[in-house]
Amino acid sequence: MESYVLFLFVLGAGLVLRVQEERARIEHLGAALRPYRIEGLMETLADGYLRALGEADLDRREQVWNALEATEASLVRDLRQFAADLARAPLGDFSFSSLPVSLPYATRLFPGATIDLRRLVAVHAEGIERVAANADGLERHRRAFVMTAEIYLLQHSCHWYCKSRPVASARLVRRHQTAYEQVVASVSPETRSAYLALLSRKG
Repeated sequence: MESYVLFLFVLGAGLVLRVQEERARIEHLGAALRPYRIEGLMETLADGYLRALGEADLDRREQVWNALEATEASLVRDLRQFAADLARAPLGDFSFSSLPVSLPYATRLFPGATIDLRRLVAVHAEGIERVAANADGLERHRRAFVMTAEIYLLQHSCHWYCKSRPVASARLVRRHQTAYEQVVASVSPETRSAYLALLSRKG
């Protein structure tokens, strides 16, 4: 009986600590994002691409694409500055665990399974800027597809940091009907290579 009570106490304490850590990470990220319109711009682009691709009127479609290019430029500027801000922030505030479950003190107990969100955001910012510049000369519909994947992967990284990878992946499926593996496969080759390399260099 005593062992059972002790188990419940430890479990309850662990849950409380986990919630506190998640809340702190959400507050850190929210404060860092507050000066920017990144979330709104990403939403505008994701919705706008669908609108442009479904527009039958050629003139109207061109207007939508032009507006989206301006939105892309705004997102690139905000992400570039956001990444620079994070690079100056303490590592302790923006490190998170790559473990499949969210555990309290995971970054301290398992430093080899720790990811630096600051470097991850830099990868995403560079990837989105690269796709927006379109040095590869992708057709508009293809570029929209790749940019959408870049946006989804950035959102996944932010939710992974705040919660856990399974939660972030489930959110992708719930909100966008897209699996995490599909998103990783759909970003630009440069982003995918840098992203996977960073995850493999945990710690």
